[in-house]
Amino acid sequence: METLRTTYMLSGMHCAGCAAQVEQRVSELPGVMKATINFGASNLIVEGVVNHDKVIKEAEKEGVTAKPMGVKMDEDVPKSFVQAHKDSIITGAATVLFLAGWLLGLSGYKVAEVTLLVLSIVIGGYKTARSGLYGLRKLNFDMNVLMTIAVIGAFAIGAWIEAALVVIFFSLSNTLSVYTLEKARNSIKALMGLAPREATLIRNGQEIRLDVEEIQIDDVMIVKPGEKIAMDGVIVKGASSVNQAAITGESMPVEKGIGDEVFAATINQQGSIQVKVTKRVEDTTLAKIIHLVQEAQGQRAKSQEYIDKFSKIYTPVVIVLAVLIAVVPPLFFGSVWSDWIYRGLALLIAACPCALVISSPVSIISAIGNAAKNGVLIKGGVFLEEAGVLKAIALDKTGTLTVGRPEVTDIIPANGVSEREFLEISAALERYSEHPLAAAIVRRAERDKIVLPEAEDFSAITGKGAQGTVNGVTYYIGNPRLFNDLETDIHQIQKEIERLQNEGKTAMILGTKERVIGVIAVADEVRESSKQAIARLKEAGIKRTIMLTGDNQATAKAIAEKIGVDEYRAELLPEDKVAAVVELQRKYGKIAMVGDGINDAPALATSNVGVAMGVAGTDAALETADIALMADDLTKLPFTIRLSRATVRNIKQNIWFSNGINILTMILIVPGYASLLFVALADVVAAVLVVLNAMRLLKINPTK
Repeated sequence: METLRTTYMLSGMHCAGCAAQVEQRVSELPGVMKATINFGASNLIVEGVVNHDKVIKEAEKEGVTAKPMGVKMDEDVPKSFVQAHKDSIITGAATVLFLAGWLLGLSGYKVAEVTLLVLSIVIGGYKTARSGLYGLRKLNFDMNVLMTIAVIGAFAIGAWIEAALVVIFFSLSNTLSVYTLEKARNSIKALMGLAPREATLIRNGQEIRLDVEEIQIDDVMIVKPGEKIAMDGVIVKGASSVNQAAITGESMPVEKGIGDEVFAATINQQGSIQVKVTKRVEDTTLAKIIHLVQEAQGQRAKSQEYIDKFSKIYTPVVIVLAVLIAVVPPLFFGSVWSDWIYRGLALLIAACPCALVISSPVSIISAIGNAAKNGVLIKGGVFLEEAGVLKAIALDKTGTLTVGRPEVTDIIPANGVSEREFLEISAALERYSEHPLAAAIVRRAERDKIVLPEAEDFSAITGKGAQGTVNGVTYYIGNPRLFNDLETDIHQIQKEIERLQNEGKTAMILGTKERVIGVIAVADEVRESSKQAIARLKEAGIKRTIMLTGDNQATAKAIAEKIGVDEYRAELLPEDKVAAVVELQRKYGKIAMVGDGINDAPALATSNVGVAMGVAGTDAALETADIALMADDLTKLPFTIRLSRATVRNIKQNIWFSNGINILTMILIVPGYASLLFVALADVVAAVLVVLNAMRLLKINPTK
């Protein structure tokens, strides 16, 4: 025994009710400080002094198999056929006993019939009865309690066949639910199996094969053509194309060379490369994705919170109603006791909210799993539902709608200054700036092999430009607003500035307080996918798209028209983007903001749904965004919106369908039109159809 935080992988957990039972049982174990079930990811997190055997036994009491992660027990030993198919075997055994008893009853062997039917009830309903009695002791009136009371009641009035069939149907429903839910969860299990467990390393000049757990940061891996990359790292030798679909969802391979980052679980397609490891196995991008998706699948959506509250009131009310139906007509109207007790028992079964309680979580599990498989991380059901009702989306320009790597397009010197001298001064100033436009000027100077003088007293002027002293003269570089503030006459280059801006370029002026030295234009290439993505967003139901940028009005207008956004807001400082999001929320209601997840963090946090793009390998953006697009592929945004809308529809369909089935069967019970068998079968069909409906979300494709 040791004090730790242990995660247990669970299997056989078919509903939120049994998850709550496992959580409560484990919480009551001596030394356990806290136990938390993640129903979506199907795991249990236990904090405190943990005895693994006791935790496993408590889970088994609910028919759930628990396996500690990272604990060397029997997790690597394959399950026997009986262990792997325990629920199916129990259901099958109960069915065989029922059929044998029923046939013997037809032949006149009543004692043998009753004996076999009782055995069928005990074998098929033992797990349900144990959970139901535990729930009664804790005053937790879940579906196991309702089913247990109903079967005991049927047993008491001699309805052996009905009692046995109710047990079989309920057991079958649980078995099918476990099977279909496990299929929905397989997207995460598939992620967990993507990365290889071993890698070839160079140590002391020799090639050795090691488990990934033994690999340290700065170790160098050899990755041959066709091999999967085992760890995150940086290429230090060689070049190749890498299939990054497992991480980013990109269908096309990406060319990689020395200095480029690569991720665990991606595939080296061509040349042999050597990769220096930058992260331990538990910190890789893939590991973070798995962790975030598991957390997301366990978070409760608003619809699920409604269902939980509804069920807590609904179940006790139904028990009272069933008692009244069973007792009032015989007591006050002289009706036959057995008939009305039978109807009361049928009402208990009809009222079992099996389908209802899984209607939301199974849809969330399916949608988040599908998104993760296609390079989109959705942080929980809340954000999935929020994205499903959006009418407007704001998008930052730089790095989102554009490539984010601007280049110099025009240099227009003035007042007798040469182009080379102009570039020398402007690059000397801008090399101390972190702005992408500044980087473009420095790159141009490097390409022209200009030796840059030192710039002293450099300072950035937020939202306007920068200043510094070069060769004893104080220069300024920035947008026209900066020179208007300096009261410098820019009349002589005004027409050139307007022309450049109308072409969609960003014009920056270089000068002193007294005179203008010239203007330099920089343009950021619009992504090829941007126009297509905006069009597909409208097809997905987004009414308004708004571009936010720090560019001037003319440049912003040119880019907005080229891409096809409905509106734009220009000349925005970082704090202005937050104000713009607030204004758009007042105008359109809920707003999503799409940006790079770092520079746009305040605006993303202010929006209802913050979407960060191109965040593979960017831990900060992965953690802060509500939705993260792993690749620099804006077409994944329409896919996310379509998936979110489909999920909202799916949840509503499931809730209406499950409630409708329950209400219909309860209406049929009172006049005696619905038997115990009909009601039990309806419960099975409803639960299975709800899960199958939710699994349709796994089929939604980014390319359609």
